[in-house]
Amino acid sequence: MTTRRTRPAPRPPEGTPPRSELARQARTVLADAVRIARWAADGAIPGAPPLAAQALERAATALELSPAQIRSGWDRARLAGLVELHGDTARPGWRLRAWDRDDSAVLRGWVALFDAWSLVHPAPEDIESTAVAEAVEAVPQVLSLLQLSAGPVTVPALLDLLGQRVAELREERCEVPYGPQPLPAPAESAPPADPAALLDWALEGLAAVGALTLGTGHATLTPLGNWAVWVKLEQICVAAQSPAGNIEQSAADMLLGCARLTPGPARDEYRAWLAARPVGSAVAELLAVARGEDALLRGLAFEALRVVGAPAEPEVRAVAADPSLRPYALLWLAEYDGADPEDAQDVLSREEATWLWVDTAAAVADHGETGLLVRHLDSAVQGTVPALLDEVRAVGHPRTVQVLVALAAAHPDPALAKAVRRAAFQVHTGGA
Repeated sequence: MTTRRTRPAPRPPEGTPPRSELARQARTVLADAVRIARWAADGAIPGAPPLAAQALERAATALELSPAQIRSGWDRARLAGLVELHGDTARPGWRLRAWDRDDSAVLRGWVALFDAWSLVHPAPEDIESTAVAEAVEAVPQVLSLLQLSAGPVTVPALLDLLGQRVAELREERCEVPYGPQPLPAPAESAPPADPAALLDWALEGLAAVGALTLGTGHATLTPLGNWAVWVKLEQICVAAQSPAGNIEQSAADMLLGCARLTPGPARDEYRAWLAARPVGSAVAELLAVARGEDALLRGLAFEALRVVGAPAEPEVRAVAADPSLRPYALLWLAEYDGADPEDAQDVLSREEATWLWVDTAAAVADHGETGLLVRHLDSAVQGTVPALLDEVRAVGHPRTVQVLVALAAAHPDPALAKAVRRAAFQVHTGGA
């Protein structure tokens, strides 16, 4: 047996404020965005930016902000996930609903804004787009130097690092052709971008989202910026703990790869897979798998969604209207609201619990051992096999017949197996 080596997660920088203080700072950075988001959500104003002139004027008057501040705050609200656009209507995002009570939601919102610094502060139009992309890709190294320095770093030092990293990126993209190649035709090349202008733009953008402060000839990470760089390093370490190739798999393949793991290692795999993806797309992919025909993947998808936590809550609440997902969604929501997993079953109606029993039995029949399917009888809420069979026939699960046939074939008691086969026949033929 081999032991998988994992890279230890980096420790928070020394002197990092507690999360409550970081959240306070993030709330300050996003204060105008929150005010605008709440005003927009309450008024259900047209959402596509820039705001319609009439709405912009109303917002500026109501919030006592300039039109420029409204536009800026609106963009920040959208980038931080404080509002969601549904057609022409703005609705509050989950982070806005949790803003006053959930420090994690606040910090997630600020990190989303931090990740979008180049959108908050667009590059000057006279800088070529390729140079802009290179600068954005090189910024993590600039931030790492700022964090390692634990204090002000001079602009010349940052400029030197930016130039080195851009040169490395260009070298990494260079493809050396094999064999003799024709000489390229002479062409006019675009004038090179001014590295100093690129660095100024990047530093101003990071300052605009509260990640650093600018002094005369130097820059310093704020506590929020320092913490954000650590978060990114931690995510890299978590992702590195996934078995080779699993992190690159689709949600379905990743879940199948976790099917035979015990809960602890499986959660580690879910975290690694999630760390490598935007949370919104990861949740959507997991729910798409849950809607499929494989009951095992349905259950595992909701286990992975438990690792996601609060960001998945609106989507999970929405799928509770789908009969095939409703039991899973209700259990997820009950545990999210603080119920003990053993007590969460109480939120299900008798019919929902029976549906879940059949769905779980389908997963066992498709992927498990026959003994497991027999033992699954003990988890039924009905208490007796005749009562279970009556309610299973009535619940209308599409896999009912296959589950009952598999259970009849696996059960060692001939009389019980006969009763189960009879129930399967009755469901198949539509009989009573």
